[in-house]
Amino acid sequence: MTAQNEGAAPRGGIEPSFPGDSLLSDCGPLLRPSIPSYDDNASGRALLVMAKQPVPGRAKTRLVPTLTSDAAASLYHCFLEDILATVRAAARLEAFMPVIAYTPAVAFDFFRRLAPDFWLIPQDGLAPAARPGLPAGGPPANSTPRPSAAPRSPSPRTQQESPAHRPERLGDRLQFVLSTVLGCGLRQVAAMNSDSPTLPAELLTSAIRRLDDPHVDAVFGPCADGGYYFIGVKDPPGRLVTGVQMSTPTVLRDTLAIAAEEGIRVDLLPEWYDVDSAAELERLSAELASHPERAPATSRFLTTKWTSMSSSQH
Repeated sequence: MTAQNEGAAPRGGIEPSFPGDSLLSDCGPLLRPSIPSYDDNASGRALLVMAKQPVPGRAKTRLVPTLTSDAAASLYHCFLEDILATVRAAARLEAFMPVIAYTPAVAFDFFRRLAPDFWLIPQDGLAPAARPGLPAGGPPANSTPRPSAAPRSPSPRTQQESPAHRPERLGDRLQFVLSTVLGCGLRQVAAMNSDSPTLPAELLTSAIRRLDDPHVDAVFGPCADGGYYFIGVKDPPGRLVTGVQMSTPTVLRDTLAIAAEEGIRVDLLPEWYDVDSAAELERLSAELASHPERAPATSRFLTTKWTSMSSSQH
């Protein structure tokens, strides 16, 4: 399977719409795209890309010293470009709201420039300060006011977990962004990593369809390292993300154990891999040597930077 990573042209010039859209002006840190890009979306779905600003010394630090800090940040910038293109490709196949869940909160302007067609939400729960034409948490200043809608009632798991005060923990950030977007009236929300630049769009669309199954409560995409590249839920995940020690080889196993305890019905996607180590970077380089179309920006980087660095080490 190959992700189709061409840039997505705006479709129809119509602002996205979905159940609860009328509530978004009161939906805290969830911010509208600055340009309309997708047809009306009545599906009630959202897909969040968990992303951080590619700052040297903070992005892909486990690839240092295989790469320099600057090169690691540049590589991650390429990952973001390719992954967002894949999400756009998936959105052409299945209706959903594309969102970037970003960190740090001060990176708002960077991500708005990078993806003006995506919704944005900061992982730590802090909306950027209001600015002309884009009030914090609300629509553009020239948008037409809409009648309010009744918010979704919080589930017990939402009430049990209050992670916004612990943004340093990935599980708490996942709980925050997934529960916040679900609270805006959607029926299913998913989050994916930003470390798998060759992840096929077809895997994302398959995951979204699987969540439509009334007998499935959550969907996970296993990673080769024991974690997962995708989580999709219909209710705030609670202990599924906050009760697990992240960044360990047993993340998915521990998550599935909690799901079994709580009677949460889980479906699993095919395994994929993320890129956090020199060995995984070698695997990515080998894949893109044969299939550069799977991640064009990353392939261009590896052709120039990674190849030259690998040669210099021999």
